[in-house]
Amino acid sequence: MRRDKVIYWTATGLVSAGMLMSAFMYLTRNAQLMQSFKYAGYPEYFVTLLGIAKLLGAVALVVPIWSKLKEWAYAGFAFTFIGAIWTHVATSTPWMAPLIALVLLTVSYWYHGRVKAA
Repeated sequence: MRRDKVIYWTATGLVSAGMLMSAFMYLTRNAQLMQSFKYAGYPEYFVTLLGIAKLLGAVALVVPIWSKLKEWAYAGFAFTFIGAIWTHVATSTPWMAPLIALVLLTVSYWYHGRVKAA
């Protein structure tokens, strides 16, 4: 049980920290990020929308609140990471980071269920 909790909190902490850093970049409209979104053909308002969603999702993963909200955060991040992988592959840009994030998210989700059931 202790091992499961360590794995859960490590994976969850990494995903949440990554999403908080990403949210900061999105909400401050990092120049390189904005250029990447323009290159991919996404509208500028999408950056703010994703930044807010990433901030709220990162908080939802680590704060012990309503269980359904945590499930929605997991689902939202899964869609975000899959979309990021797809976008990076389509634009021939490095796609390994969102894949690693998706794997960490999957580990966090799996161990969340194990810790919750125990």
